Amino acid sequence: MAPSMDNPTNGAVETKPTSILHRTPWQPPVAVSAEGSHIRLQDGTNLIDGVGGAAVSCLGNSHPTVMQAIKDQVDKVSYVYNMQLSNEPAEALAKKLVDTSRGAFALCGFASGGSEAMEGVIKLARQYFFETNQPQRTNFIARQLSFHGNTLGTLSLAYHPTRRAPYADILDDKHFHHVSPAYAKRFQKPEETVEQYVERLRQELEDKFIALGPDTVIGFVAETVVGATTGVVPAPKGYFKAMKSVCDKYGALFILDEVMSGMGRMGTLHAWESFGDGVAPDIQAVAKGLGGGYASIGAVLMSQRIADGIRDKSGLWKHGHTYQASFTETGFAHPLACAASLAVQEVIEKENLLENIRVQGDYLRSLLQEGLTGPNSPASPYVFDIRGGGGFWAVEFEFNGVDFQGSSFAMLVQARSLANGLIVMGMVGGANLEGTKGDHLIFAPAYNVTKEEVEKIAEIFVRSVNEILKEYIVQ
Repeated sequence: MAPSMDNPTNGAVETKPTSILHRTPWQPPVAVSAEGSHIRLQDGTNLIDGVGGAAVSCLGNSHPTVMQAIKDQVDKVSYVYNMQLSNEPAEALAKKLVDTSRGAFALCGFASGGSEAMEGVIKLARQYFFETNQPQRTNFIARQLSFHGNTLGTLSLAYHPTRRAPYADILDDKHFHHVSPAYAKRFQKPEETVEQYVERLRQELEDKFIALGPDTVIGFVAETVVGATTGVVPAPKGYFKAMKSVCDKYGALFILDEVMSGMGRMGTLHAWESFGDGVAPDIQAVAKGLGGGYASIGAVLMSQRIADGIRDKSGLWKHGHTYQASFTETGFAHPLACAASLAVQEVIEKENLLENIRVQGDYLRSLLQEGLTGPNSPASPYVFDIRGGGGFWAVEFEFNGVDFQGSSFAMLVQARSLANGLIVMGMVGGANLEGTKGDHLIFAPAYNVTKEEVEKIAEIFVRSVNEILKEYIVQ
């Protein structure tokens, strides 16, 4: 019998009573120890993490260099308030982020995570126009089937139908507007070339500018590679160059959300370097791969244009929280979070891990392709797409008229994979604008994943897919 939504491991993992209001309709098992890509549960079960939690753990757990950096910082300074004092690791991390941007960014500010970073992006973009005497600019344009965070502001900016649903009546529809997703395999017309599809999307964005009033638009916001909502979907070639041209034409900002796809996840430090036509944004958010799960941290990166616009007027970021930062040429934030993140970034650089994740990511793609679409694979008729790059991949399945008895294929495979010893991320609703169709599963292994670990991830996943298919479809 297939596992149910309220018992995803089908009894394979024991759980104890909890006082936590969890984010899942089931009670998740408890991790007690972890090393690298391997996690041990309370009952002794060992798992391999194929998705880095949520594309977060770019070095896995327990990397000795990062742990030592955290311990050393505890012995020095554990906390200072950002409106009173700065601290050494924050200064060093901010400098590194600016220096490694190849001139794209001039300043940065820190946050406590991705949603908070994107909230900071929204406010910074508005502040820029307020400071530069364009207060009439009050509108943002983002995309359908997007996700930018779980605050009310970021849910308004994004358009993830199911995540917005409980809060739809209190979201801001006056200042946040949406255009079509850049998802060619689903929405490009059969008669269109890639160039024609991109031009259609460019024209749609320009039409939205004109309808709102070109001088009322703050900016266009997009995920460089869409993450969980549609499942690792890059835009077609030329798309971001076209979108930026519209922003430039009307004086608006070009803004990228790389909370999930940035900081090396796509095999380059910034996803726009490899999957965004090489077009740098005016403002960008990063988070997950910045601290790698060793610290709760995000960052807002800004171009010279934004830095000058604000420094020439108020000279400060009118936004902040207790554990967040304001910005200067280098920025400042929580000492422990910045020390951990600086160590993570130094390890990635010193161990040449971007090269490793490009190699191992491509190997993962080949194993998934072979295991799921080969001539003897029972999954082959149902695989809609295998896509991604670097260390970020997804498999999307398509079923017509198959009854999964109240569940979804993606969640059934996620549950079976967990029972078989693998953590993957299953998501639904990314195949249509209503969010009612589609099953995809995401992989985001650590950048230091080994060839043997990649083979194990692929083997368990393919086996789990086939087991679910056999129980529901294949006789």
